[in-house]
Amino acid sequence: MPGMTALFGGNWNNASNAGTFNWNLNNATSNVNSNIGTRVTYFTNLLDFSGIPCLLAKHINEKSRAGRVSRGLRTLGELYKEATNMKRYGHLYDKIYDMDNLIAAHHNARKGKSFYREVMMVDNDPEKYLGQIQQMLREKSYRTSSYKTFMKIDKGKEREIFALPYYPDRIIQWAIVQVLEPIWMKTLISDTFSSLKGRGIHQGLQKLQKDLQQRKETKYCLKIDVKKFYPSVDHAILKAIIRHKIKDLDVLALLDNVIDSAEGVPIGNYLSQYFGNLYLSAFDHWMKETNRVRYYYRYCDDIVVLGPDKLTLRGLLEKIGTFFSTHLKLRVKENWQVFPTFIRGIDFLGYRCFGHFTLLRKSTVKLMKKKLTRMLFHEKLTPHDLHVVGSYHGWVMWCDGHRLAKKYIDPLMRKEILRA
Repeated sequence: MPGMTALFGGNWNNASNAGTFNWNLNNATSNVNSNIGTRVTYFTNLLDFSGIPCLLAKHINEKSRAGRVSRGLRTLGELYKEATNMKRYGHLYDKIYDMDNLIAAHHNARKGKSFYREVMMVDNDPEKYLGQIQQMLREKSYRTSSYKTFMKIDKGKEREIFALPYYPDRIIQWAIVQVLEPIWMKTLISDTFSSLKGRGIHQGLQKLQKDLQQRKETKYCLKIDVKKFYPSVDHAILKAIIRHKIKDLDVLALLDNVIDSAEGVPIGNYLSQYFGNLYLSAFDHWMKETNRVRYYYRYCDDIVVLGPDKLTLRGLLEKIGTFFSTHLKLRVKENWQVFPTFIRGIDFLGYRCFGHFTLLRKSTVKLMKKKLTRMLFHEKLTPHDLHVVGSYHGWVMWCDGHRLAKKYIDPLMRKEILRA
């Protein structure tokens, strides 16, 4: 913002403490003292209103632009304060490179990958390789390795996947997450169901099914997703969000190195799923606490909102678009929809929910029938075949898929029992 400097901390009018989410408007840029603290230039990108009243402001009729900005920032800070008590954490870096944490990181990162060459390498001499990782982190010499990229079709979309070496990068990212995840989890609302412990697909499905029983309040659905979400994540904004909770400079430098290793947030990084959730966490709180949206659900960048009528949801859609562009430099994808929930059903989390019953998504059913029908003609089911059958059984058991199970899954399970 021209003519203003973003300061981290500081005093408001040199009287009361402004906290971490306010501008120090009456200090010169050279006045760096114990009251002001560290400058964080990211805030100019995170909340550069350019004269537009902040959507989070309780009062947007302030006479001066500075007044509007200050009030808006203060209100956004209040949202974070309500959710996280604004506590910032330090003394974390040595916990990341603690040997017990690195051993646990290797143990977790290798699951399902024990046949990888690099995994076997570390397995053969963990003391050597984990010791090298510890030394890299202790000496602060680690830099994110180069990515290998490839294209993958996921849910009908072509995505660019970024892959890092197992050693040292994946182990290090697991080590980071094991220390920071408990802190970050406190900032996320309970209606976020992406890659979080105890809040996966089926927990989200159960909540959606329960809420659809409130038929008058959930007659219509607004379904949106973010256009090219991961490639569009702004690094400055993401770094500012992370600094709301983390003040350990060594940890911040380590995270910045990962963030700046690729454009946006690279799909494939273990940290990316956490970065994505953190990036949209302010939006989640704005939806729930400022707009008082009761029936709201998010999985990655797929968002579902339920309401009593189309007009309410269309009005909310307009606000969402403004919030995205103003605060997060994001856009709502053009294929947004507002439709009656109980006629069409809500395609979300891999299922189609109609309130009184739930079906498996059509594309999933089609693929399941194709795979399992082919297996019926196999003389012997391989371990991979059994894994696929078990996976589909897990999907079907959460919906009204009794006929699917009876026709496609049960015969294969009987076949395996008889063979045994």
